[in-house]
Amino acid sequence: MEVEALREAIFEVDAAGFESIAKEVFLFQYQQNNIYRNYTDAIGCRVSAVSCLSDIPFLPIRFFKTHAVTATTFEPGVLFESSGTTETVNSRHLVKDAGLYVSSFTKAFELFYGHAENYCILGLLPSYLERGHSSLVYMVDQLIRDSRHPRSGFYLHDLETLARTLEVLEKNGQKTLLIGVTYALLDFAEQFPMPLQHTTIMETGGMKGRRKELIRAEVHNRLKQCFEVPVVHSEYGMTELLSQAYSKGDGIFFTPPWMRAVLREEDDPLSVVTRPERGVLNIVDLANLYSCSFIATDDLGVVHADGGFEVLGRRDNSDIRGCSLLAL
Repeated sequence: MEVEALREAIFEVDAAGFESIAKEVFLFQYQQNNIYRNYTDAIGCRVSAVSCLSDIPFLPIRFFKTHAVTATTFEPGVLFESSGTTETVNSRHLVKDAGLYVSSFTKAFELFYGHAENYCILGLLPSYLERGHSSLVYMVDQLIRDSRHPRSGFYLHDLETLARTLEVLEKNGQKTLLIGVTYALLDFAEQFPMPLQHTTIMETGGMKGRRKELIRAEVHNRLKQCFEVPVVHSEYGMTELLSQAYSKGDGIFFTPPWMRAVLREEDDPLSVVTRPERGVLNIVDLANLYSCSFIATDDLGVVHADGGFEVLGRRDNSDIRGCSLLAL
């Protein structure tokens, strides 16, 4: 399949056709991504033997820290860099076409939440804004623009203004999305508790070393109590991916059709787990057409029979990274 046809097919894929498109993407990236081809060859994978998703090699996520992981040669349209901490080496994702990223996150958001223009969107992402090159900030900024609401925008450290804004929006019955890094949402909740009937709270990004690590259930319980909301939503994404999974409660994430979570054994990086039990998450993101769509993360997780997955924390000795700083 030609690459342009493949690009179009990615966002039209359904469950029945996922493995077929995944195999086409694998063949394209094996041919066009030197890093991925060298890794595939090094582990002894024969391309001719790849017949299904479980046969496809997953590239360890650490390669994004040490190499330019690109399929085809290009000048990047945008560069994304992970937040990490001052002690870690950050991942870098060279994105050939920012439009592909916009298509991915826009279509996924609409799938789970409807059109952005139906919301006032408030971003509480101080650590991401301060560092720059954040794929999360890029996404939220575009959603803010798409919302076209005069009060949509980012709030860096001015929590009092954020509180006044939410009070006005709630009084007007405005459907609102407040997406924030976990530690900042907790700071805001403790300083300005208020009942939010028309606002969806979405946490992402963890503690960033700013607060004591808490399990997700405890974070959500605190936010639910302070804002008097029944559930707290979550976003699962990372610098190395161009797609996101969302949880609408209970910490169970679901992916858009062109993204999928599978498990590998903790002590065998080449073994795929087919049963719904604990393992390490491998993520297929077909939108990563011009980098690598098959990423072996360092996140421990569970994948359920319906495709939903949970994130249980980090593997031992793995780097602390942006959206996985929340230990579970």
